[in-house]
Amino acid sequence: MTEVACDIYQAVFTVDENVRFLNAIRGIADACGTHIILFDADRLAGRTHVEAALRHARRSWAGGEAIANSIEMEALLYAAGTRQCQVAASFGIHPGENRSYIAVCPPAPGVRDRLAGLVTFVDGDWDGIDPAKRARLSDLFAITPEEVAVVGEARFRDLVLERVALLDVYR
Repeated sequence: MTEVACDIYQAVFTVDENVRFLNAIRGIADACGTHIILFDADRLAGRTHVEAALRHARRSWAGGEAIANSIEMEALLYAAGTRQCQVAASFGIHPGENRSYIAVCPPAPGVRDRLAGLVTFVDGDWDGIDPAKRARLSDLFAITPEEVAVVGEARFRDLVLERVALLDVYR
């Protein structure tokens, strides 16, 4: 997967069983000749976080330096800022109600219509980081109050994106 564009959607859906749901997603991706990556919106610092994870994953994949054996898991590893697949998997789907960014790379005709059978697409601004989400992201990415004090509250998202980029350093 080289530098290709991705369509990124926001959706909500319920997962009864992860493997079954992911098999249905994989079936759609295979039928349409694309990759579909599901990111847990509640564990991400917005759309720019998704874009950064996709960009880094594409670069490592194209350069033959991928950690994972699929571009989907590679993108989740970058989203989580870790080399641990088990941790990265928690940045994908989970049983129960999900709020997800869905990346379709490359864009493919008919994918959105097929996905609509499994998910409900939603509009709205998911980029906000309220105090509860800030606390969750601070825990997930080991961001200290001292770091936030240095860069300022307004640049909190940049600290998360730095963790995504740092995965390249920890190879």
